[in-house]
This record gives sequence, C-alpha cells and structure tokens, in this order.
Amino acid sequence: MSLPALQSTGVFYRRILAQFPQDMSLAFAYGSGVFRQSGTSPAQMGKNMVDFVFAVDDPLTWHTMNLMQNRQHYSFLKHLGPKKISSIQNEYGAAVYYNTLVPADGRIIKYGVISTDALIDDLLHWKTLYVAGRLHKPVRILLQSESGKLSCALATNLKSALTASFLMLPESCSEEDLFIQIAGLSYSGDFRMLIGEDRSKVLNIVKDNMQHFRLLYSSILQECPQVVYKPHQGKLEVDKSPEGQFTQLMALPRNLQQQISRLMDPPGKNRDVEEILLQVAQDPDCGLVVQQGVSCIVKTPSFTQSIKGIATAGLLKTVSYSTRKMRKMWKGWRRKAS
Repeated sequence: MSLPALQSTGVFYRRILAQFPQDMSLAFAYGSGVFRQSGTSPAQMGKNMVDFVFAVDDPLTWHTMNLMQNRQHYSFLKHLGPKKISSIQNEYGAAVYYNTLVPADGRIIKYGVISTDALIDDLLHWKTLYVAGRLHKPVRILLQSESGKLSCALATNLKSALTASFLMLPESCSEEDLFIQIAGLSYSGDFRMLIGEDRSKVLNIVKDNMQHFRLLYSSILQECPQVVYKPHQGKLEVDKSPEGQFTQLMALPRNLQQQISRLMDPPGKNRDVEEILLQVAQDPDCGLVVQQGVSCIVKTPSFTQSIKGIATAGLLKTVSYSTRKMRKMWKGWRRKAS
C-alpha cells in the first residue's frame, strides 16, 4: 500500500532527491516547511526548514556514497568515516542519523537516515515511535519501493495509531478530536515539548490539515468494526465496552502492550500480557494507562536522539537549530497570549 495523499511530483523535491545516493526504500518530507500549520502564512512557510527522512537498506554503503557526494553536510564525525557514522546511527537514540541546517536548492533542509529494517521494526512494534510517529501524520512521500513488507508495515502503523487513540478517547468524539489524539501520540513523553517546542504544535498540525488526515484514515475508519464513523457529520462513536477495549488492547503494537504490562503488573506477580490487558480493559482509567504506556516508549528515545543530535549536527549548528526552536516556541506563546 502506498500511503494516500502523499505522492509528490514537485520539481523542488525531485531536485533535492537527486542530490543524494538513490538507494532508498522510502523517502518522505514532513513538517511545517511542507504542510501549512495554523498561524503560519504562506510566506513564513516558504522560509521554514524542510524535513526529510530517508530509509536505506544498507546504511554503511549509503553513508559511504553520501560522504563522497555531500561531505560538507556532516559534522566533525565525518572524520571518523562511514563505518563509525553507521554505528552511531544504529546504536544510539532512535536509530536515525540527522544532518541539519543543510542549504539545498534555495532552502534549508534537515534529513534523517534510518535503516529499512529499523523503520519496519518501529512501524510494526513501536520500538521508539520516533519515525513511526511522524508517519501517523500527513507526510509527502517522494519515493517508495515496491516492498510488500514495507507497505504492510506502513498500513499497520496507521491502524495502530487509530486503535491507541480509540482507547484514549470518549465514546463519542469528533474527527478533529481523533486527529489531535493521533497527532499527539509521538509527542507524549517527549521532553522537547517542555523546553523546545510550541505547546500548541499538535493543534496547529491538525487544524489546517484536516483533509490530509481524512485521506490517511477515512478508509481504515470505514472498515473498522470497533467504530461507527459518520464522515458527513465529522463524528464517530467508539466501542468502549470491556470486550471492545480488550479487542483494541490486543491489537496494539507489541512494545506498547509490554509497557502497559510493566505499569500494571505488581512486582513478583509475573502475569502474562493477555491477563493484564483483560484487567486494563475493565479499568475506568484504561485510556490513561495506554497514554502512560505511550509516554514510556517516547520518553527515552526522544532524549537520547536529541543528545545524539548535538554530535551529528556539531556545536554551531546545534546552537542555531535550538535558537530556531526557541523562537518558534516563543511565537506560539505570544499567539496564545494575544
């Protein structure tokens, strides 16, 4: 399955991709430089940094080629060679290697490199939710291989986002409520929401992009037996019975089920996951427990990836990038105050 509403034939994106080694299984652009967010004018959007993620089958080979083509993109770590760069990518943080504040075709871009295997693992099991969470929201797909495994993982990730959100929402809610819940999943537990991001970021992402969220999720909603979807009214009704919630809990990604089990299983009991999820399904605070489980997944990788980013960006770019983030946060506060 190619994700809907994500295809792009824009010359700008083709020109950007042409500057990199072509051995990619997936390439997508995302963020405020790609999709307009509430409170941002078209002129401001054109000045925003454009974010990319490239999934590659063989990071060592890809970085070897990229160092030959774009050595200037890398921090001091380029002197350690592609083998060490690949090791840093795979072993620390969320298994993504970012080069940031890169001038390209008249814009400033940031691009992250992740192995295809690590991406599929995150999509299916929510190992870190770092890239899987970005793919819960509208992105612009620039390139996607014909791999059935990758296509299945992309579709599963969207279904998982819906299922987790159902558990955290009331029985009756609006489309906007649902999409805000989905968009916020990967920010839950992220320390950057406290010190480096606009607090209204999630709402801003959803408000001006409702049509993109609908294209991503409407067909899944219409086929889902746990929800009554009323697209013409923009409303839905979720099955909140213990049986319905148990079905939803059993469909969650493996890592989220394990996090919920750790939260709910007293020391020494060692109950199996299914028994714990059955208990959670009958708990009035079921949604809160799921929310805490998601936060547990996001918390550590978001922090360690940010620490890794200091090394991969270098000190000067880190200061510049952090300053940009703080300005955006300050503007968000000012908009809210006014």
